[in-house]
Amino acid sequence: MSDPKQKDPQKIVPYRRRQHMNVGMIFFAIIFVYMSFSVYTYMKRDKVQFYEVVEGGIVNVKSYTGIILRDETTKYTDRAGDINYYVREGKRASVGTSIYSIDETGSIAAFKAEHPGSGDILSEEDLLNIKKQLSAFSTSYSDERFDTVYDAKYSLEALVMECASFSALDNLDVMMEQAGVNFQQVLSDQAGVISYAIDNYEDLEPSQVTEEVFDRSGYARETTRSGKKVPIGYPAYKIVTSDDWSVVFPLSEEDLADYQDGTSLRVRFMGRDLELTGDLSIILGADGKAYGKLDFHKYMIQFLSDRYVQFEIVTKQVSGLKIPISAVTDKTFYLVPIDYLAQGGDGDRSATGFMKEVYSEQGTSAVFVPATIYYSTEEFYYIDVSGDGELKVGDYLVKPVGGNVADEDIAAPDEVGETEAEADTEASRAARAAEHGGRFQLGASMQLQGVYSINKGYAVFKQIEVLDANEEYYTIKKGMSYGLAVYDHILLDASTAEEGKVIYQ
Repeated sequence: MSDPKQKDPQKIVPYRRRQHMNVGMIFFAIIFVYMSFSVYTYMKRDKVQFYEVVEGGIVNVKSYTGIILRDETTKYTDRAGDINYYVREGKRASVGTSIYSIDETGSIAAFKAEHPGSGDILSEEDLLNIKKQLSAFSTSYSDERFDTVYDAKYSLEALVMECASFSALDNLDVMMEQAGVNFQQVLSDQAGVISYAIDNYEDLEPSQVTEEVFDRSGYARETTRSGKKVPIGYPAYKIVTSDDWSVVFPLSEEDLADYQDGTSLRVRFMGRDLELTGDLSIILGADGKAYGKLDFHKYMIQFLSDRYVQFEIVTKQVSGLKIPISAVTDKTFYLVPIDYLAQGGDGDRSATGFMKEVYSEQGTSAVFVPATIYYSTEEFYYIDVSGDGELKVGDYLVKPVGGNVADEDIAAPDEVGETEAEADTEASRAARAAEHGGRFQLGASMQLQGVYSINKGYAVFKQIEVLDANEEYYTIKKGMSYGLAVYDHILLDASTAEEGKVIYQ
């Protein structure tokens, strides 16, 4: 029988290892929890949008469509037949220049049919001019102004007509004369620039303009080609006798207020690399409405084939600091006469503030109270007395003696009497109180326009002075005391501002 105390050699007793703490895992867990908490708190923060102040200005540009008026006269045919032109569109003709001919018998058309080698051929120069005009149109085209397609069409028709016709007619004259073909040439009785685009507005005077003139839905312009059969009294061409031309355009009430005192305007013509200064006048149209009239004295030929023109009026650019309108708000401040400002304080003699009148059992004394100046004029400082500051509406301030702000006993002055009739404005009341015994009661207030700067990590009001504006931005004065500077960060939406609260950008 075996001894029960003897160990069984077949029995294996497991060895219990001592548990050791993994320091690395603990540090990793702590870091993970910290990062998770940081991400969570960051996501839950109320973040604000800010704007970085930049230097610049606002260019106010207004777009218009005007009608072009010139010194132009339409010339009509005195006989019927096939018309053929000898002067290109936009070329100058002197008195006695052959402008066109009328073939009453059709002999010219017959001669051209018998001699196809003398027909219309476009040269490389002609093709280049057509490409340039198409390119200019494509760069200025907008779906909102589809009616400009018709202007381009008329201009191209005139250009193709002259290119196709005149290159051939240069040689036809000699050939037809040799062949004995007779035709009647018409000579110019005036000197000027020739155009073949007729639209029945050639005799329109500025005083005859109405709103209907700018309705282009029914506008039509005809360009006559060589070889066309025309009747007696047909408008063959027109001649422009002066380089002076005008653009008349409708004015809104706002435009009238903006331009009525002006004598000239800078104009940028859309689709053309051209800016001109035109002499401005305000006229009344036949419908009794106000219209602007811009007079120019050069570049008439560039617009010879056009009756309507799109242009922009560029007003003077005001330079300064550029900020969004959404960042601007109004804030009420209290006025203190400038001779009440004191310097000093406990341990800081450079601090600025005011001497506040306080009362105790020992009597009346003056205590220095620091204050932030937000704006100043020649008469007043603007301070904020809202929040938990030591200055409140109704407090009395006293003038410092020689700039010394040490607390001192003062005799209680007489109360300042004032009736409602005397208090015509808050500012004047403040001035009168300041003059009475060197004692002033806080109460006169004024609103300032400004933004909230967040450079210090919290919102601080900064006063601005608006110089110009458009629908999105203000241009404000640069270099103002207590104002903004380039690269300052401001709240994009002033309505979200909470002064003194930490800002998370």
